[in-house]
Amino acid sequence: MEILALILFLCIFILILAGFPVAFTLGGISVLFGYFALGPEFFNFLPSRIMGVMGNVVLLAVPLFIYMGIMLEKSGLAENLLESMAMLFGKVKGGLAISVVIVGAMLAASTGIVGATVITMGLISLPTMLKRNYSIELSTGIIASSGTLGQIIPPSVVLVLLGSVMNVSVGELFKAALLPGLLLVLLYVVYVLIYARLYPHKAPAIPAEEIARFRQGNYAGKLVKAFVLPFLLILAVLGSIFGGWATPTEAAAVGAMGATLLTIIQGRFNIKVLKEVMIGTTHLTTMVFVILLGATTFALVFRGLGGDRYLVNLIQTSNLEPHHFLLIVMIVVFVAGFFIDFIEIVFIIVPVVLPIFTAMKVDLIWIGILLALNLQTSFLTPPFGFSLFYLKGVAPPKVTTAHLYRGIVPFVFIQLVFLLIVALFPEVLHWL
Repeated sequence: MEILALILFLCIFILILAGFPVAFTLGGISVLFGYFALGPEFFNFLPSRIMGVMGNVVLLAVPLFIYMGIMLEKSGLAENLLESMAMLFGKVKGGLAISVVIVGAMLAASTGIVGATVITMGLISLPTMLKRNYSIELSTGIIASSGTLGQIIPPSVVLVLLGSVMNVSVGELFKAALLPGLLLVLLYVVYVLIYARLYPHKAPAIPAEEIARFRQGNYAGKLVKAFVLPFLLILAVLGSIFGGWATPTEAAAVGAMGATLLTIIQGRFNIKVLKEVMIGTTHLTTMVFVILLGATTFALVFRGLGGDRYLVNLIQTSNLEPHHFLLIVMIVVFVAGFFIDFIEIVFIIVPVVLPIFTAMKVDLIWIGILLALNLQTSFLTPPFGFSLFYLKGVAPPKVTTAHLYRGIVPFVFIQLVFLLIVALFPEVLHWL
């Protein structure tokens, strides 16, 4: 039975790599294995498991955060924010790239949706950076990597899903992720400053006369309008969670309403926009939950076959230390990120390794943040880095796939180094 559980896992992994639909592969293959190995009566347990997923209030945060992200993309706030930030840092070499990092972080803290952030930043900032003679590699690398900050900076859909799968508090994950997310932003900024110092012609400053033109008129009003509205939304969402006034699900509802109000204030709200946002939200939410139902079936059959007990016993009898096992899991997740989506990794790999971490009495909040940081790299690593796909879709024709691949190399390296730092110094997670 235990060997069958491992064969089930390998079959699903191979079929997903071969291009079969994830949700139906997870559910369909699991049902076949369960039916012939455990009998049809075993599936009497499945309806209660599915209803447990459907009744999970925490998962309501997923469609609400997705709605908030797509609505903010339509609001036009990102354009004002980027323009104002660029002029603030305009005198500094690499200032435009720094502004992209900071705006990407603010959008991440406002939306948590990587696709929305990368597409918005690609449409707004990439043509501007290329026009100002920025290196194509630096421009694409900074946009793609800044867009992935939504994976770790709360409110993050990844953290919501990890919290649900690992059965830990999403609010605690949000608190633990805040400092690592901000430190990662700082590392990006430091890299840009060093790059601009070494290659000033590839990251030039904005001309003084252009900055002077922007500062004419109601300069203070422009800054207030650009910065205050996004900050209010971030404060409403994260402040209500960290202050203990709202659960992540309630805060997501506040964020969805706040994003709608901001779009109305910006004069961008109409029935067409609302319809587009709701269709986009429905598509993404349906994808997540259909995969989740397939993953629930897989988890039930895998445990019914004794796969989790077998792996726990295997690790315990091999006398593998927790940090050695953690290293193996991180390598597997990193390599898997080259080929499959983060949602599949969360729903396939995490439930398999979770019982082992639990048996080792490891801090699951720490494991959750390490997994989120690792999954963040999956958006950047070719051949299936979704952040690269999003950016290529909106990039000018002269930006090639080779430019994208070369551009993200230093940022993947930064993230891996930072992942190592968090693994060695877990106390950075608990400052809140």
